[in-house]
Amino acid sequence: MIASESEAREYVSQFADSDAMNRLDCLASELIKENSQQNLISTQSESEIWQRHIADSAQLLRFVPRETWKDGRDQAWLDLGTGAGFPGLVIAAIAPQMPIFLVESRRRRVDWLERIAAQMELGQCKTIGKQLEKIKPFPVTIISARAFAPLPKLLRLSSPFSTEATRYLLPKGRSAEQELGELPESRSKMFHVEQSLTSEDAGIIVSN
Repeated sequence: MIASESEAREYVSQFADSDAMNRLDCLASELIKENSQQNLISTQSESEIWQRHIADSAQLLRFVPRETWKDGRDQAWLDLGTGAGFPGLVIAAIAPQMPIFLVESRRRRVDWLERIAAQMELGQCKTIGKQLEKIKPFPVTIISARAFAPLPKLLRLSSPFSTEATRYLLPKGRSAEQELGELPESRSKMFHVEQSLTSEDAGIIVSN
């Protein structure tokens, strides 16, 4: 279990080269500045930004084949309700060649995401400032969502973007097992829960 900022940095460095770590340092410092202007993350979590937000996002890569995110120029990642940029902006910093689409309907957050992505020189990371149901569907390889919607609604709204090969990566905190259990058996058997590395109480719903 990742229990400190230093452990979080060390964990992320398994996925991120030195350029990516510099981009993530930029993200962390700029996020704290912006947090004084709009409520992007809790002020309590500012001192644990690597553990609570960056490593928490980067750990999703352990469920993705390395060639998908390392060399996946033709494989898209869709992050729903990305908010301050988690997990999508962290993934984009680590895998800058991968097309990553951040879905966020709140204007001030869209402005922040576009500004920080440009500052980090993430040309393949695009912010879509619309509600998901208003976006013309396109096929994606990965769908992630950290705090977007209850699982049934999330699956319904995202299904037009999903193919047989699409993998869902859904950090759900303490509610992971409960939300999965509330799905009909025909749907729930398509997923399983993985333990989060950043919180003993948190789970990640992953498609099989």
